[in-house]
Amino acid sequence: MAKINILPAQVYNRIAAGEVVDRPYSVVKELVENAIDAGASEVEIYIEQGGKQLIRVVDNGGGIERDDLHSAFLPHATSKIKKAEDLENILTLGFRGEAVASIASVSKMTITSKTKDGKCYALTSEFGKIGNITEAAGQDGTDVKVEMLFGSTPVRLKFLKTDKAEETEITNFVSRFILCRPEIAFTYYVNGKKVLQSFGGGEDEAFASVYGTSTLQNCYKIDAQKNGIRIRGYIGNQNYFKPNKTYQSMFLNGRYVLNITLSTALHNAYKNYVMKRQYPFYVLYVTMPTEVVDVNVHPNKSDVRFADNNIVFASVYSVISSILDGKSSAMEYLTEDQPAVPPTVELPAPVTPTEPRKPIFEKTASAPLQKTQEAFGFASLSYEEAKNSLYENNPSFRSPSKLPAEKLPFNVDQERESDKRVTERKPTPKLSGLQKKYPDLYFERNILEVNDSGAASVEKAPAPAEETDIFAANKRFLEELDGKAKQNKIDIASCVFVGKLFNTYLLYERGDEIYMIDQHAAHERLIFNRLKENMINREVVKQPMLLPFRYELNAFESAFISENLENIRAMGFDIEADGESAFEVFAVPLDLQFIDLSRFFNELLADISGFRSIRLEELLKDKLAMAACKAAVKGGMDLTKDEIDSLFKLMDGDMGLKCPHGRPVVVKMAKTEIEKMFKRIV
Repeated sequence: MAKINILPAQVYNRIAAGEVVDRPYSVVKELVENAIDAGASEVEIYIEQGGKQLIRVVDNGGGIERDDLHSAFLPHATSKIKKAEDLENILTLGFRGEAVASIASVSKMTITSKTKDGKCYALTSEFGKIGNITEAAGQDGTDVKVEMLFGSTPVRLKFLKTDKAEETEITNFVSRFILCRPEIAFTYYVNGKKVLQSFGGGEDEAFASVYGTSTLQNCYKIDAQKNGIRIRGYIGNQNYFKPNKTYQSMFLNGRYVLNITLSTALHNAYKNYVMKRQYPFYVLYVTMPTEVVDVNVHPNKSDVRFADNNIVFASVYSVISSILDGKSSAMEYLTEDQPAVPPTVELPAPVTPTEPRKPIFEKTASAPLQKTQEAFGFASLSYEEAKNSLYENNPSFRSPSKLPAEKLPFNVDQERESDKRVTERKPTPKLSGLQKKYPDLYFERNILEVNDSGAASVEKAPAPAEETDIFAANKRFLEELDGKAKQNKIDIASCVFVGKLFNTYLLYERGDEIYMIDQHAAHERLIFNRLKENMINREVVKQPMLLPFRYELNAFESAFISENLENIRAMGFDIEADGESAFEVFAVPLDLQFIDLSRFFNELLADISGFRSIRLEELLKDKLAMAACKAAVKGGMDLTKDEIDSLFKLMDGDMGLKCPHGRPVVVKMAKTEIEKMFKRIV
């Protein structure tokens, strides 16, 4: 029997690092969170080579005493909590005690720290081996230096992105720290160059330092209380959208989160205004009692769970939709320096309520307040008291247990339902390749059953004589595609034109088959293919612009454009970087001189993941399809026999064509299908 081993600290710290420290940005995130929790009012961040060579975070917080310096490198060591009950009331960004130990196990890490009235000391750990504490020179606070990240795990290092891509991730998180903690002064350096800086002057100043003052003019600044949940921040107006989701920031109780309940509420509120391939802009701060939210879901603490998703969804959705739809309640949610109503909507006169609304988290006579949370500016009740109050004050909002499933705005048990669907999935019908490679495995059932007599009776497949080709599946797939293409290709000489229907569908007979061709769809596809070919093979002639076009970007978009500059220039655009987050276009292709550059770059940035190829004919696919549609013959147009023959000849026997919008060009029917319709065949 195998022996159960107790892993040494160096091993399980590296395992933990796989979740806590997956990329350089996560190191920056953990260290900056520690600086914030230490009470710092100034934080400096330095990175080199995308954080792979150096990450350094300097703060002026409380510092670490000499006796605690060694403990800081140990796993599950934290100053944030002391007992299990503290997990129910977490107000700090960090609390798990895994970050420093995990980072130290995969890098050379040095912590230099000084308390207000103490001396300065330093301690270094080289890939998990902790040295000795020495005296050092330094100011009040803590200086953490991480060098040679993943130097002890070359496999992890090999799978990191390029320096620029890793730098972009870090820049994105630093930007969100500036937005999340506007009272703290942040300074961020990349390879010795200052990239971002805030001065701790409040939310407007932090917002302007990240997005610029012009963005403020396109946003509503809100501050609302709904069902005991405070929602404040900035949301884009009905005409201000972005080409991707990188302009969306949600902060819950001072922590940046990615939560589907909150994001779905925002998406639904904007649904009537947002157009295709556009996304709303928002920077929102949501504050709620700590006992109704669980932040201890994942080591990276990026997601949270709520005691009741419906309360959170309804609160956020009603506030945002009221403002966008111009309801009278919007006047209560907008701050004083904002217009009382959206400019495009006229509101009725506000109705003064006969009696004040009762908030969810409020002390009542029937349910005395057991715990008061003053950190967020309002008193809090237990989850049950909050839920009961919600349903009492909102008769139309019934308990989730009584509400039909199709009426719920959000599925409370989405994760569990998802897991349930996975377990109920039907077994894979064919696994012969795996069975040959792994004859000892049992493939017939989806769930392993202990002491199952049926499993033991399964006949084992013989061992393979040679190694299985890992690319066999890909080869078969490509062969199937090639086979389908050949099947759809016919010899046009074997087809006989037999007529047309409604001056729209051309009929060709071939043996025991008949082909019905949509003349408009066929012609449209042929024109579209020709336009794409002309776009690919065209001679690029540039048209200089009288004034350069300037386009402001965020860190993600800037990195994406930088990586694809050569592709964009090959299209015929003369484009150059202007600083860290802007580009200027000095010339455009002559055949696209009237193009809307803003819309063009929005289309380009709609997929910053980079999965889509950056080719002009693909970016302009919609425009080419529209041009082909307008130029093609229309349904109902009476074509001559010569025109029909020419169109059929241009199709070159390809019966698998589809129009640029996805509609089939050809429909094939067999003689037997027609005879079944007339009951000649039963």
